[in-house]
Amino acid sequence: MLQPKKTKFRKTHKAKIKGYAKRGNQIDFGTFALKSLDEGWLTARQLEAARIALTRHMKREGKVWIRVFPDKPITKKPAEVRMGKGKGAPEYWVAVVKPGRIIFEIEGVSLATAKESMRLAANKLPFHCKFTIRPDFEEAV
Repeated sequence: MLQPKKTKFRKTHKAKIKGYAKRGNQIDFGTFALKSLDEGWLTARQLEAARIALTRHMKREGKVWIRVFPDKPITKKPAEVRMGKGKGAPEYWVAVVKPGRIIFEIEGVSLATAKESMRLAANKLPFHCKFTIRPDFEEAV
């Protein structure tokens, strides 16, 4: 599971997810990408499940880039604990995803394979996504 090796603070504020992605919203590495259409938290488990679905369908050919990283700790108090007594312990890690953010990029596979593998990965994610192609892409005929 992805998580930071070291953080400055153990616990963070919840914060609001407002606006569109200002960075990480263009295809920089691969040819095909999966772009978020909604905002939300993407847990490390969801990200890993999507990555596995993606690489399995590609049969480990081509290259995959993960463009988000779960660096926000989410805390939780144990079950049946009374109110008060401070904030709970960090339970899992999330990546904050805004609309327009590129989540995965791939390269080295056909358009059909890329489309289907991205669809399988998108089904594992907690928000709507869209398949995008680099503007200067021309498929070999």
